Amino acid sequence: MAESSAPSHRPTVGIIGGMGPEATVDLMRRVIVLTPAQDDADHIHMLVDNNPAVPSRIAALIEETGPSPLPELIRMAKGLVASGASMLAMPCNTAHYYADEIAAAVAVPFLDMVELTGRRLAAVAPANATVGLLASTAVLKIGLYERALRRHGFAVRIPDRQDAVMAMIRAVKAGDTGVAQQNSLAIIAGELANAGADIVLVACTELSILTHNTAKTVPVIDALDVLAEEIVARGRRTRVP
Repeated sequence: MAESSAPSHRPTVGIIGGMGPEATVDLMRRVIVLTPAQDDADHIHMLVDNNPAVPSRIAALIEETGPSPLPELIRMAKGLVASGASMLAMPCNTAHYYADEIAAAVAVPFLDMVELTGRRLAAVAPANATVGLLASTAVLKIGLYERALRRHGFAVRIPDRQDAVMAMIRAVKAGDTGVAQQNSLAIIAGELANAGADIVLVACTELSILTHNTAKTVPVIDALDVLAEEIVARGRRTRVP
């Protein structure tokens, strides 16, 4: 076997996962695919807490019928850091409502997917562009991405058929990630473009799983890709002794 060129003492990413489990695995897959590796040792060290028992973000934030997930998210974050994580990532857009509290609870960087995505759009999209936002109703109601995008001067457009978006999210959670769901997402992305969106932002990790055909209809930025790229960029750096 060829010797690995992997630098020693690379950072380790801790993934606060399980929201949902498939989105967590999808983030890991994207990190692996994006990593320039010739051998196992060239890949990013990932510690994963894939915990599907995190209290419902929708029940807590929208329905106001369930407990806050924040204590469990902080417990997971601290556990990952105690196990050696030198940075944290969380492949759930809705849970980023608690990003500031999670970041404040640990002494390592928290990679904020919402802020990273806003910066990416600012770098690649035309000034004053209209961003078509594909996200869960919960993310729309708490205004996570609208605030981040408007800080960069973007207008935001949401789908006319948000019920269809939620149907796709539920389908993915139930294991249906096939061509029919992928095509449905592409159609709604096209509708956003026809309604004036210059670029479409996929801001739901369940929808991220369905994006295979979406870029054929309109320019697309996927927040999960942005997070995976940041993990790879940081994970390939050698720690300063």
